[in-house]
Amino acid sequence: MRRVGFLNSIRLKLVLMYILLILVAGQIIGVYFVRQLEETLTTNFQTSLKGQVNMLGYNLVEQMEKERTSEDPTLEDDVRKILSDFAVGDDITEARFIGAASLNIIGTSEPGDQNVVGKRTTELRIKRALLLEEEQSDILIDRSSGHRIWVLAYPVKSEGKTIGAIYLEANIESVFEQMNTINSILATGTAIALGITAILGTLLAQTITRPITDMKKQAIAMAKGNFSRKVKVYGHDEIGTLAMTFNNLTKKLQEAQATTEGERRKLSSVLSYMTDGVIATDRRGRVIVVNEPAAKMLGVSRETVLSEPIVALLDLQDTYTFEELLEINDSIILDYSTKHNPYILKANLSVIQKETGFVNGLITVLHDITEQEKIDAERREFVANVSHELRTPLTTMRSYLEALADGVMKDPEVGPQFLNVAQTETERMIRLVNDLLQLSKMDSRDYRLSKEWIDFTEFFNRIIDRFEMTKEENVRFTRILPRKPLFVDIDEDKLTQVLDNIISNAMKYSPEGGEVTFTVVEEVGKITVSVKDEGIGIPKENVGKIFDRFYRVDKARTRKLGGTGLGLAIAKEMIMAHGGTIWATSEEGKGTQVIFTLPYEPSEEVDWA
Repeated sequence: MRRVGFLNSIRLKLVLMYILLILVAGQIIGVYFVRQLEETLTTNFQTSLKGQVNMLGYNLVEQMEKERTSEDPTLEDDVRKILSDFAVGDDITEARFIGAASLNIIGTSEPGDQNVVGKRTTELRIKRALLLEEEQSDILIDRSSGHRIWVLAYPVKSEGKTIGAIYLEANIESVFEQMNTINSILATGTAIALGITAILGTLLAQTITRPITDMKKQAIAMAKGNFSRKVKVYGHDEIGTLAMTFNNLTKKLQEAQATTEGERRKLSSVLSYMTDGVIATDRRGRVIVVNEPAAKMLGVSRETVLSEPIVALLDLQDTYTFEELLEINDSIILDYSTKHNPYILKANLSVIQKETGFVNGLITVLHDITEQEKIDAERREFVANVSHELRTPLTTMRSYLEALADGVMKDPEVGPQFLNVAQTETERMIRLVNDLLQLSKMDSRDYRLSKEWIDFTEFFNRIIDRFEMTKEENVRFTRILPRKPLFVDIDEDKLTQVLDNIISNAMKYSPEGGEVTFTVVEEVGKITVSVKDEGIGIPKENVGKIFDRFYRVDKARTRKLGGTGLGLAIAKEMIMAHGGTIWATSEEGKGTQVIFTLPYEPSEEVDWA
């Protein structure tokens, strides 16, 4: 078992959990405290200055309403003196007084900025304070020093009428410096708290992780087969109870292992020498044992199917339940065949039960019977087809011969007809037997072709000419053949038989006025030969079966026309023996086209010539 790293240990997770809880709690408290303190300090600062500004306004009103003589100081001088006295200190950086009527600056507390006296102010806050008769304030950043300043525009009223406004700039940076100091103190306190929490969390986590670590070591020892080790009990809490339960479990497992080990060895020795697939289940139908042959037969991994229901493993969940399988006590056939690959298994079922009748499980033995079923099916089909094909002409011959023996022979008109029918059926049986012998020879290992170089164009034309001489007038022949020789290495007799079968079928099924088209196309490495008719065609689902032995799309009509059902099967075997391929295309009601290829190399043709 892989060792748990420190970064993945529960001890680290517990410590991190404690630290995060303290950190989150400290951050929430700190943010709330700092925001409230900042708001309180800012409000106190502003309230204090507003009180002073209110007194300043009262003094300025007195100066504005004072009657002056030529010997008295000017209004601007008195205002400047009052403002200078007001701006004494570190908080207030500048104070101005602006008249309401002209918006001219009457006085300023800044000694080096006296040239603005008498000029019209452009400060938007002053205009807004005079217009709305409400104070306007804001916290800004001083561009020269980078410090925060508080700006206040305060309307000055006399007898309910606004006579001017006080414009004040105060340094509020000291408030934020105090806040920075407080934040540093909070951060330091939080760091100390987190450090103490980490130490205490580590000590606390050890009380939880130590017994868990002991139980992990015990589990590892049990996995290796050591049941003598015991887990130390550190207390009587939930973890201590778990440790005692773990020790009790160890004892039970030690007793159970001794009992099952002997049974396991017996079962293992039996399964290891079996060639058949074996599957065993528990009483609930879940797989507990599966040997390698069974895994290969079912195409599964032994490790992945353990504890899987057997009805799901055998793909029987739609057919049987586990309880129904217990009642079978016989064999069932498992057909896993696909469209192209037959695969059949035979499953013999046997119930495992005690003498009392209590069911412990089910044993399933698998046998692969695919080849056996395939051979049996082919044998049954072949025997049935041959029997049927021979019985029909024999039955006909017996009937006609019995009639001839009963006196029909003496009838000069009917007698020869009956003899002709008997002769026709005899020839049909001879053709069938010859075709069977031909297929038997081709299936044998010593089958050989007598190949020679033949001009296929001339060869094909010669065969077509022969059929054209004997064809009925209502069938037209169309040839699409090359104008040059195409020399191929073939067995002339065998290819003649192939073309005879294909062309005969095309003529049989061509309607009156129909057309049979013969085509030869030269391609890379091969020539493609096709014979196309305009007959009744073949259903799409049957096209691929016409090269099977004894297969007929319309059995009644084919038998009437004298076919044996082996012509195309023989053609397929002969074309394949030449190294070519053969297939058919058809559209029901529009005709059928049979196509085959033969190896063709122009370079070899030149060398041979």
